[in-house]
Amino acid sequence: MAHGLLTIDCGAVVRNWRRLCEIHAGGAVAAVVKANAYGLGAAPIATALRDAGCRHFFVATVDEGEALRKVLDDGPMIAVLDGFRAGRHPRLTPVLNSLEQIEAHAGQVILHVDSGMSRLGLPVDELEALARDPGRLAHLETLFVMTHLAAAEDVRHPLNAAQLARFNEACLRLPRARRSIANSSGIFLGPRFASELARPGAALYGINPTPGRPNPMEPVFTLAGQVLQLRDIPAGQTVGYGGAWLATRPSRIATLGLGYADGIPRAVEGKLQGRYRGQSFPMVGRVSMDLMTFDVTDLPGLRPGRWVELIHSGQDVDAVAEMAGTIGYEILTSLGRRYRREYLPA
Repeated sequence: MAHGLLTIDCGAVVRNWRRLCEIHAGGAVAAVVKANAYGLGAAPIATALRDAGCRHFFVATVDEGEALRKVLDDGPMIAVLDGFRAGRHPRLTPVLNSLEQIEAHAGQVILHVDSGMSRLGLPVDELEALARDPGRLAHLETLFVMTHLAAAEDVRHPLNAAQLARFNEACLRLPRARRSIANSSGIFLGPRFASELARPGAALYGINPTPGRPNPMEPVFTLAGQVLQLRDIPAGQTVGYGGAWLATRPSRIATLGLGYADGIPRAVEGKLQGRYRGQSFPMVGRVSMDLMTFDVTDLPGLRPGRWVELIHSGQDVDAVAEMAGTIGYEILTSLGRRYRREYLPA
């Protein structure tokens, strides 16, 4: 039996998508569901989004794309950001990142222009080669030309304007096609960054796309851990590895069946709060592989088998990420396979 519970609200995901559709001043809004929808479950989330009207989905790998195609049938576009070998996977749309891939493929594709991320995408020299000989694209049906913003979460970062200018210049040198620019944070950069297709991921799942400002997105999930044991200890007794926490009074300790094997970072030691029936209490000791401990001395009514909330509206994924010195993306995608996942319908 799983000792961790993820409760995922598909309706909240759909509402976040609709909110992004309202904000994006351009055309359609896709859904990025790579990494199993950032760990929350690609199949139920993509199904809910499809039923709400989403017609464009992005994954990272062929395996993710093939699994999603079985769920979504032949209706929506499923684009594979990492691309794939020509002639394979006809029900998926490759994102082409190089001249070599362009020359190998035929049919419907997305072209990826590198405007400053310096990862995947067509670099300047290959774009110039295409501009000199646009016939090299004649065998392709280019659905979109896309780029990926590197610093969109910082509205003042000069790279945003630089990337937009480079991308616009590149599009002028390519055969006319629909464009795709904004990621989650890019949608909030204003109408200059609007295009025929936005590609949000993190914002769909409740991660704040506007750091430093109030989160415009709705929380999507809660994470809870089950109490395995309660133990009364005297003042002066330590808890956990290394004796990292010392009881200064007679204390009651609750042990939960979650740990770093379940994606709970060790760096939240001394910072994370548990919540039961609206009352918060501190984590004590270190996160171990499968267990965590909390001081519940002042909490009446907690019993073994009950569920303690760890990520919720009052302590969301971004807050937990800040405790750990990382980002919400990493927390979310690290939540492991041992959780029981329950889905609230859209």
